[in-house]
Formats: sequence, C-alpha cells, structure tokens
Amino acid sequence: MDDKEKELREKILDMVKEYYIYKFSNQKFICGKDYIKYAGRVFDERELCNLVDSSLDFWLTSGRYSEEFESKFAEFVDMKYAMLTNSGSSANLLALSALKSHLLGDKRLNDGDEVITVAAGFPTTVNPIIQNKLIPVFVDVDLGTYNINTDEIKKSIGPKTKAIIIAHTLGNPFKIKEVLEIAKENNLFLIEDCCDALGSKYSLDGKTFHHVGSFAHISTCSFYPAHHITMGEGGIVFTNNNILKRAVISLRDWGRDCYCKGGENNSCGKRFLAKYGDLPYGYDHKYVYSHIGYNLKVTDMQSAIGCAQIEKLTEFIAKRKENFKRWTDVFNNFKDYFILPYATENTDPSWFAYPVSVKPDAPFTRNEIVNYLSAKHIETRNLFAGNITKQPAYLDISKRVIGELKNTDFIMNNTFFLGTYPGLKPEMIEYVGETIEDFIKEKAK
Repeated sequence: MDDKEKELREKILDMVKEYYIYKFSNQKFICGKDYIKYAGRVFDERELCNLVDSSLDFWLTSGRYSEEFESKFAEFVDMKYAMLTNSGSSANLLALSALKSHLLGDKRLNDGDEVITVAAGFPTTVNPIIQNKLIPVFVDVDLGTYNINTDEIKKSIGPKTKAIIIAHTLGNPFKIKEVLEIAKENNLFLIEDCCDALGSKYSLDGKTFHHVGSFAHISTCSFYPAHHITMGEGGIVFTNNNILKRAVISLRDWGRDCYCKGGENNSCGKRFLAKYGDLPYGYDHKYVYSHIGYNLKVTDMQSAIGCAQIEKLTEFIAKRKENFKRWTDVFNNFKDYFILPYATENTDPSWFAYPVSVKPDAPFTRNEIVNYLSAKHIETRNLFAGNITKQPAYLDISKRVIGELKNTDFIMNNTFFLGTYPGLKPEMIEYVGETIEDFIKEKAK
C-alpha cells in the first residue's frame, strides 16, 4: 500500500466513524413504543470500518480477514482447526458430510446409517442427516434444560447407529460426559452444534472447564445476527482432526482435491506431477475433485465484521449471563405459572435466550401470553420447530422415533423464550416483568 492509498483509506475510515456516530449512536429506548427484540446486532464503528476497509480491497471471496478470524476463533475455543463457511446451516452440512468422506476409510458413514438427534430442535441440525441419505433417530429431551435425555439415547441405539448430532440448547450445554461415554462405548461419531452456545463451557471433572465444541469429533457454530457474534451470514466448522479438516475444506471448496489458498498456485509443488482417478497423468491438480462438494465459502467482507465482533465476545458473554440472571429474578415472582430454566450440572452457559414453559395448571396458555407480549411490543420465540417430526417437511421422511416424545410435545405447546442478547437493557427487562405481572393479574381474576 503506497502513501496515497493509505492517506485515502484513513480519510474514508474517519468519515465512516463519523457516520456511525450520526446514524447509530445514542439511540434511546422508549417503554411501550420501541420493540424489545429477542436478539439483535450489537456493534460500533469498528465493524463498519472493517467492512469498508475490506470492500476497498475489492477481494470478494475469502482473504486476509477470513484467515485472521479463523485463527482468532481457533485460539478462543482452543482448537487446532477452524474453517469458515457461509452459514451455520452450511457448517452443519459440512460437518456431517465430512463423516462420509472416503478419507475416513472404513470408519466413514454410509447411506442408510442412523444418526441420533432430538425432535425439539432446529431444522438445520436435522437436515444434513437427510441430505446425506442417512436416517435421523429422534429422541426426547428434559424439561428445564431442554437438552437431550441421555437415557433415551441408550434406548435408541441399534445396529445401524453410527453418529450423534445435537445442539447445546439455547446455550445450555447437554450432558457431555454422559454423551461421550455412550459414543465411546458404541463407537459413534459425535457432532456438537454450538450455534447457540459460543462461549459456553463444560467440565468433565467438575473442576476444569473447556469450551463446548472441544469435546466432539467435529463441531459447528453460527454467526447469524441473532447469535453471540455476527457476520450477518456466516458459520464455522472446527475440529482437532486433520483428516476431517481436509474433508471439510474440500467439501466447502467445490470438492476439489487441491488445498491452495485463493490466489495461490502449486503450494504442493506437484501441480502437474501426479495421477488422479482416471484422469491423464499430470492433470492440473487445481481442477481435480475428490469429493462431491459445494461452494460454501464466506466473503472477506463478512469476515471483516467478524474480526471486530470476536474482540468483544468476552464482553458479550458476560452481558448474556447478566441478562439471564435478571430474567431469573423476574420469573422467580411467577414460579407458580412457569417452569424456569436451569443450567446443566458442571456447566457455565453462555445463554442464547431465557426459555420458560407455561405450567399445565396455569390460568393461561402459551399462545395467550405471547400474543399479549407481542401487543406490548415484546418479542418472543417458540423453542424452534417444537416437535420437528410433526412439521410438514418431515412427515414422510425415513426416520425412527424413540418413545412418545412426551416432553417434546409439551414444549411444542407450552414453551417460549425471551432474549439475553447484549443489547437488552435492564429497563427493558424490568418493563417486561411489569407487563407479565399485569397479564397474570388479569388472568388470575
């Protein structure tokens, strides 16, 4: 970069900072008028400056910011490899697809193998199972933690069961120690979906805590605007396994066998010196494809935003924990009407949300209270798909369902959540508490 370019960039970025102050800073919340969202982007001038700085390079695919983010993310979760992709959904697709890679030899998953998951979850944890011609096995969850019931996992294992893919529900880690023991005893792959749980920690011995995602064979995270940090759209796959890393990169990058970075050539020094498949000897390695892959790369402009966001992650996590505590203080006044959430044993959750379930004997339904809150400009969300086996797209898929999914059905009808995101202010939570109190007084009559 010459002096003139540097001078122009500095001028542009100074104006971006000024624009941020004019456009986005000093926004005030007005009770009853402004919406209290369950999630949202929290950013300052650094994200905007990074975004514009990246755009000035006009490097439109993965580049310097992507490499920086992958390095910082891997360091944060204490993992060897982190591979960016264009969404958390794509991250799950890549993680599960990697388990079918020929690179795993006899250990690879095959068409028709079964993968254990939960019915009370998000579609993109389940969809990669179906998309990879595998069979989902749906099990129930526990109320309060809303995580997988490990006794049900044991009941679900059959001769074709080869893997488990489950999320840490709303940031609350599942019982990792028990799940790991089951996976090891039955020689199962484990995928941790950490899309709602970045920064959550778990301890196997009750003393030393590690980030979720560091326990499985391969793990995923999302950077959608609702999540702990955002790129707008974006996701990541992370692992300590070099073979799975190679498979993910190939699958993400069109299925190519070559591992040169964008804009590089002949990193291996054998670009025209090898034989692949039935291709002629010396065929250009940049155009050799060893997987049936996709193009699921992230752009450098997305990564530029992520690089600013990840610097704030520790602060964001602390804020989410504070907001969870504030919600607990609010709902402790209404314990007669709601089942309150609690953390799984030996965990330190980085909460994505605050889930509550309306008790069966409450004088109101879930729909009544969420409609009331919505009329007061307070956003809520159901616990994702409810019972996903009852969703239209999943009625006719090949699947196994373990038991009656009693708790899942209860969640489908009675559970909703409120946000914990860092932009949620104490006065907002206080207003929601007052609104719920008014609603309950009216219903209790």
